[in-house]
Amino acid sequence: MMPVEPAASDAMLDAYLDVAVVADAKRLADPIFQRRYRQAAPDFPYHVVGFYRPPGGEAQAACYIHFTALGDCLLGGGACVDDRVLRRMAAPAREALHRVGGLYRHCLAWSVRHFAPRYPAIFGYCGDTLAERADLAVGFERTAHPHLLVYFTRPLPAETRARLIAEANAVGPF
Repeated sequence: MMPVEPAASDAMLDAYLDVAVVADAKRLADPIFQRRYRQAAPDFPYHVVGFYRPPGGEAQAACYIHFTALGDCLLGGGACVDDRVLRRMAAPAREALHRVGGLYRHCLAWSVRHFAPRYPAIFGYCGDTLAERADLAVGFERTAHPHLLVYFTRPLPAETRARLIAEANAVGPF
């Protein structure tokens, strides 16, 4: 699977949404993470945040995804979306997000494109049906292990793929 290309309608989102890797997850992502998981956001890299820019207003963190490097792999988990920000979005922003499959899917696809040059495999650990649907739509594949999904960013020999899957699975939930 090669890195996903931006959807044609992504261009409409440029007026409303930025996605970035940030260092200050405590200030930016912790409120979203705490609301979803009832615990502090991880304090180690990588932190991907989707920011909504309301017309004439200050940018607001709307989506958070945490990634952890593990050798040749990247482990993604702890994703969450602030539904309060979604409800306050301007109608054109909500419509554009709907066309690209939603805020989480948009941010996840951005993350895959961003990290693909550095990591041959990006893993997700997913127990949520809606999140799994978005993961699969971005191009992640199920593995033989429950909840463990993988996105190979480049062609790899079968034995390398199997080794990376085994390494990610050995971590357990992430």
